[in-house]
Order: sequence, then C-alpha cells, then structure tokens
Amino acid sequence: MRYLVTGGAGFIGSNFIRFLFNKYGDDAQVVNLDKLTYAGIRENLAEYEGNRNYKFVQGDIAVPEDVAEAYKGVDGSGVDVVVNFAAETHVDRSLMEAATFIQTDVQGVLVLLEEAKKHAPNLKRFVQVSTDEVYGSIEDGSFTETDPLNPRNPYSASKAGGDRMAYAYAQTFGMPVIVTRASNNFGPFQYPEKLIPLFVTNALDDLPLPLYGDGKNVRDWLFVDDHCAAIDFLIERGESSEVYNIGGGNERENREITYRILELTGKPESLIKPVGDRQGHDRRYSLDTKKLERLGFKCDTDFDAALERTVRWYIDNPQWWRAIKERSAEYKAYYEKQYANR
Repeated sequence: MRYLVTGGAGFIGSNFIRFLFNKYGDDAQVVNLDKLTYAGIRENLAEYEGNRNYKFVQGDIAVPEDVAEAYKGVDGSGVDVVVNFAAETHVDRSLMEAATFIQTDVQGVLVLLEEAKKHAPNLKRFVQVSTDEVYGSIEDGSFTETDPLNPRNPYSASKAGGDRMAYAYAQTFGMPVIVTRASNNFGPFQYPEKLIPLFVTNALDDLPLPLYGDGKNVRDWLFVDDHCAAIDFLIERGESSEVYNIGGGNERENREITYRILELTGKPESLIKPVGDRQGHDRRYSLDTKKLERLGFKCDTDFDAALERTVRWYIDNPQWWRAIKERSAEYKAYYEKQYANR
C-alpha cells in the first residue's frame, strides 16, 4: 500500500508511520509531508531516512504545489491512502493565534481534498483525523457520531471546519473519505506542551506542574498505539462518508493524572501549582465507541501500563525533550508578549 501521511513528523503522525513499517515492512510505501513547524521534528523518524520505501517532503498542506508533490508518492506512481494528521492542535496557542489554526486546519484540508479529487479514481481512502473536542463538553453520558458539533474554542472550531469539509467532499464528489474523532492521545514523542508530557518533564526537572482550575476536568485518554491501530483498521474496514469515534475508555480527572505522574517520577505533590482556569476550558469529554466496536475494533491497552511506559520513555530520552523545551520557552515568551499587547 502506498500512503501519504501529512504531519508525519509530529507526535501521532510519526507513531503512525512507525506503526505502518512495523506491521507491513517493505509492503508499505510512505510519503511524509510535514511543514516542520515548532512541533514537527524530522528526527522522530531518523531511522527511516534513506529507506527506499520512505520519502520526506517538507511542505505545507495549505500550499497546492507542496501537496501536489507529495501526492506523487515515493517513486512517482502516486498514493493509495491519505491520512491527514497535519494540524495546529494546542488550545492555548489557538487563543493567541486563531488565524493560523484556520489556515492549516480548514484551508489545508481543502487543498488536500482538491488534490485528492484529481486522483479520485485511484484513491482508496482519505482519512481526516479530527478530535472529540469538536463535540464540546458533556456533563453526563457520551457523544455519539451523530451528535451535533459544539466547539468552544478556536482550536476545536478549526478542527470542526476541516472535519465537515472532508465530509462534504465525500457527499458531493463521492470521494472515499472517512472522519475519525479521537480522544486525548498520549505516548512517546508527544510534544511537551500537552498535559502528560509537560507534567512528566516538569516533574523530572523539579519544576511546578501548572494544574488548571480545580483539576477536575475529565478527559478520555487514548494510548497512541491504539489510535494508530484503529486508523489502520478503518482504512480497510471503514465505510466512506462515515464518522468514527476512537476512544480509549480511560476517563480520568486531570488531577488524578497529575498525582499518578508524581508517583511514577518519585516527586512530591508540593510541585502542583494551581493556576487560573483556561478560557473556554471544556469540563468533560466522553466518546461512545460502539460504532467502531461493532465493526470489530476495540482499544484494549491497559491505561496504567501505558502511562508507566510513557513516563519511562521521557525518563530515558531527556536529550529529546530538553532541547524542545528550551526552544519552546523562547516561543512562549514571544507570543505571551504579543498577546498581552493586544
């Protein structure tokens, strides 16, 4: 199978490419199209550089020429499957620079779909990777795929736009599009601005763990390997024009995750620093995954074991995240200054 993976230098994308090569070996050809923004790290897949079945293209999904180049495939013969992970994803950043999120998460999806339409006769699947955040917050029960979308921050609104654009192309042009909406991912290679890697790396350096509000916000945690396996399954078994929720079935309060991270790193609870709640901070996310389960797939990784494995990865790879956090501190300081002056 010939794959185009966008955002393949990021957290989930790089794990997915690794998953493909581990599962299919030489039977997989992969083009990795990535803009290499602050969260894109080409070295995440350094072991595949030079592999005849792997090609890296530095480019922007919102630029038609870059996308056209990537659609040529590894050897010029094209691609069978497109999986779009490329996105601006961090809610805090979306509060400061919403236009960037619209450009990538909506306009970029449109450009990918327009190019896909040119290759439609030979394209087997286009997977638009969305998020549970497009549904908004839910107090009780779980969201199903047919529930209305109610995004409550610029990030989730931009993802909802790309989500619906992909669905529209499936409906209008008969393209083989499916949309996946996944819960919060965690695992190795996650950029240390998200809760788990931020708190793990801060704890390892004896820095404060900034816990929003009362810490009782609930997320369903999905180990990245399960997410990759679910997408691979849906490429084969999913139905065009359908939406599929992918959840880990591991709902935890943020404060519970925080305490567990401190236990695993052997650090004191005194490192927890309560901070004011984030604007538009959704209280609880929860996905109903029965549709995917009826199709034959269920995420079954043990959460505690996966969290321990993830913490161990950060402990064993300080050179990876220390360099990132140094660069990120400069970026954060710049944008906080810009935001304060608005």
